[in-house]
Amino acid sequence: MQPHKLILADDHILLRDALANLLNNFDEFTVVATAGNGSEVKDAIENGCSVSIVLMDLNMPKMDGYETARWLAKHHPHIKIVILTMYDSEIALIRLLQAGVSGFLKKDIHPTELRSALLTIASGEYYYSNHTTNKIASLFRKKFALEKAILNEQEIEFLKLASTDMTYKEIANAMNMTPRHIDSYRDALFTKLDVKSRVGLAIYAVKNGIITF
Repeated sequence: MQPHKLILADDHILLRDALANLLNNFDEFTVVATAGNGSEVKDAIENGCSVSIVLMDLNMPKMDGYETARWLAKHHPHIKIVILTMYDSEIALIRLLQAGVSGFLKKDIHPTELRSALLTIASGEYYYSNHTTNKIASLFRKKFALEKAILNEQEIEFLKLASTDMTYKEIANAMNMTPRHIDSYRDALFTKLDVKSRVGLAIYAVKNGIITF
């Protein structure tokens, strides 16, 4: 049986190299390319790198895990997407499910579980740790919490811009809205996310992996 081919993406070189060595020690897998961000993953695939799995960090420059997952799901739906990260908030989980990922793994995972998870995903199944599965199940049991967790792309864009030093007028221009519309949009998010200030919006975005550093 030929080993499953992977692209490994993480912007931390030492971690990426150590993980690549670990994966290459598994008989069932081989890392055929590494990348420092989603843009490099995209380039590798468009240049003919044939893989069955992309294992990547969520927090990467240029193209993060969310953007890369959406691109892969749209252009290469046969490739399994696995996210390896420290984020495990409900918001991050829902966004990744929406983006089409097949697995969500914490970075403190044991190598034995990593191998088992990748084998499960390679067989066409989904893999989420027991902790993650419990959080998703709990979220779906709470309708109000689920409605809060599912942010649309425009809301996510606003949260990202609101977490910068841009003025609301500049945000309105960037989103092709009027300043009054932006004020209404902001107030609606205050209510939806149960925060009271722009700082609260930024903290919410950081805690839930909507913006990363």
